[in-house]
Amino acid sequence: MLSLRPSCECCDKDLPPESVTAMICSFECTFCADCASQKLGGHCPNCGGELLRRPRRPEAKLPAYPASTERVFKPQGCVAIQ
Repeated sequence: MLSLRPSCECCDKDLPPESVTAMICSFECTFCADCASQKLGGHCPNCGGELLRRPRRPEAKLPAYPASTERVFKPQGCVAIQ
């Protein structure tokens, strides 16, 4: 099950479970759409994988299957893999 991380690893922008701008790679690294497209060129800086829109969990399922509250933030910023 996806952890639905609460923020962008690049800029620390909030990305709640219902966000349509959250992007993830296959390892669930999470970025906002702006960072994913403008800074990272659609690829995860951690693994090089493709960044795609994160699915949204149905609101009715969130009480039983809550989103993660663990923020991952890299203060050094994000650099696209060359």
